[in-house]
Amino acid sequence: MKKLMYIILGFIIGAGLTYYFCPRFVNQETIEIDRPTGVITILEAEKLSANWAHNNDTEIDSLIDVEGPRKAMRSVMWTLKDVEDYLYYAKHQSDSVGYTMTGVRIYLGNYGKSSIPSKRNRNTMFIVPTGHEKTSEASNVPSLLGAGNKHENIPVDPLNEGTGGNDGYPH
Repeated sequence: MKKLMYIILGFIIGAGLTYYFCPRFVNQETIEIDRPTGVITILEAEKLSANWAHNNDTEIDSLIDVEGPRKAMRSVMWTLKDVEDYLYYAKHQSDSVGYTMTGVRIYLGNYGKSSIPSKRNRNTMFIVPTGHEKTSEASNVPSLLGAGNKHENIPVDPLNEGTGGNDGYPH
């Protein structure tokens, strides 16, 4: 009977230790994610897209007529993997050229007289890393002059070659 008590006591102590020392998984639903600055509603996005089409039709149509009947490019899409890979690449390239990457800038572009017929006179967008030059941690002069707040383009190759969309938001 005494041996049985030791066995039961061992199970109780083991269960208690297991409870306190085994890792617990955090319930994903309890973690709150803050809404990033600059997020707009779907209705606002639809209005911006419609305004863009309304205010840029004549310019786009004149370019498209040069190359034949094609629908205007209204958006550029990159896969999540391409964007994540590029951000990783740009951050490391920025470090290697002496910059701290703090953001990205998206530019509108046009291929002009490209030798590739599908790109000739077509619009595009490309992503450029932005940030500021790294300064010595011992130096406070650049931070006093506001150098840490600059968001200049970093000399790292931009990301292009997304796929184009012909329809406005949300298509």
